[in-house]
Amino acid sequence: MASYEIAFAGQLVPGAQLELVKTNLAKLFQADAQRIALLFSGRRIVIKNNLDAAGAEKYRATLERAGALVEVQAMVQAVEDIALAPPPAAPPAPELRPAAPADSARGRLHVAPRDEYMAAFAAVDAPDFGIAPLGDDLQDDKPAPQAPPLDLSQFSLAPAGSDMGQEKAAPAGPAPDISHLKLQE
Repeated sequence: MASYEIAFAGQLVPGAQLELVKTNLAKLFQADAQRIALLFSGRRIVIKNNLDAAGAEKYRATLERAGALVEVQAMVQAVEDIALAPPPAAPPAPELRPAAPADSARGRLHVAPRDEYMAAFAAVDAPDFGIAPLGDDLQDDKPAPQAPPLDLSQFSLAPAGSDMGQEKAAPAGPAPDISHLKLQE
């Protein structure tokens, strides 16, 4: 798919006024006067790139209506030639050597190294881990939680209804005298 770029070099559509075109472009691009002055510097400035043919034509028509004469050019897409590396040779299968009698009791597996990198790990003593049967629980049982030892001998319970140091309520004042009040019928 071809892609296009829109470039502007400060040229106007025949009959267009410079100040009117600058005002139109400022509205169109929502740019300040300094950025519009850069567009009219005389240098070729790419306004938009990577457009398809329809998008490029839409930009060209819109800018032409604003009074700017733009240039639509197809972008050259450079394609790199990449040389593929040959596929790697299949590594030889590891050679299993029989375990020594002392090693078989410990359940150890010995594998001959396939290259010099793996030869560095030839002396590593690792257990021969097997595969657990289906449904086995592989995680160790968690120990039951132990309560921390607390010495509570210094505490005692107060008898029911005893004063525990709460703030005493202030005594209520005298009841108001309402003997002079009567209900009307």
